[in-house]
Amino acid sequence: MVDYLSYWLEEVVVPPDFAPLTCSTYETLVRLYIVPGLGKKRLDKLTVRDVRTWLNATRKTCQCCAQGKDARRDEKKRRCCAVGKCCQRFASERTIRDAWTVLRSALSNAIREELISKNVAALVRVSKPRSRKNKPWTVEEARQFLESARDSGDPLYLAYVLVLILGLRKGEVLGAPKDAIDRDAAELDVSWQLQRVRRELLHRETKTEASDAKLPLPAICMAALDVHEARQKQRKKAAGDAWTETKFLITTRYGTPVDPRNFNREFVKRCRKAGVRLIKVHDTRATCATLLAALDIHPRVAMRILRHAQIDVTMEVYTQATDEKTVEALKRLGDAFKL
Repeated sequence: MVDYLSYWLEEVVVPPDFAPLTCSTYETLVRLYIVPGLGKKRLDKLTVRDVRTWLNATRKTCQCCAQGKDARRDEKKRRCCAVGKCCQRFASERTIRDAWTVLRSALSNAIREELISKNVAALVRVSKPRSRKNKPWTVEEARQFLESARDSGDPLYLAYVLVLILGLRKGEVLGAPKDAIDRDAAELDVSWQLQRVRRELLHRETKTEASDAKLPLPAICMAALDVHEARQKQRKKAAGDAWTETKFLITTRYGTPVDPRNFNREFVKRCRKAGVRLIKVHDTRATCATLLAALDIHPRVAMRILRHAQIDVTMEVYTQATDEKTVEALKRLGDAFKL
């Protein structure tokens, strides 16, 4: 199995057929979960029972022990598995299903190459983990968050506005180049994303053509853009020779692209400073529709922003009663902001 999996990762799971992040994820799951459990098995002798036994054993195996996580720490900092105190850090059901999915994909390729006659992984039933979604922000919480970011001069203020108002994904907003903005048409061209794959930042096209879109920019977004550009000039002047000119719309205080992991950290810090519930960046997308409704954005425009194929789908999520004072305060974010 080891030789075949190595071949599969090196020759089959490669760009452009697979996205770089997908390649990295597959390699990690093979190295940490599949090879340790099934690597010694012969590809043509692998059975359904082998796969089922491997899955059950993985569920019961502390991954800190198996991967030597604690053992890799400095000897003085070891605190669990390496000192005989197993922390029982088991793989989640989602991780186990992902590992099974990768194995199934690898065996499907083996069938195509006529190395085996059947996919034994596909014959094993693996339940899909229940998805637990966080409750999205209310309009009031979103307003409080955005006002906190704007009033404190947060360099990521524009990014937060685009994530909340347009429902952009983290990678899409961080990967947007400056020329993605069409001021005359008040539109944003969404066709690029920024991803961290291992130790490298990759600026690449969005995953599918369906992800590409030209989204209308409501007044609040245009106002945030004005604030962003004015403050970026100030930051560039303050940075002096330390400033790096790049093509990215959203940058650090020194002009460089924002690492997605750092964006997550800054988002958490801003939530705490704003005094709002901590949610994941991706969960802000669920607040987009109610914010558009509170801003009195026309349903047809909202339909384009939400990327719905039919207007009745938009109207279904486009109604939520909001406190009048909150609506008024939110609209003021779209007014010209004096620096």
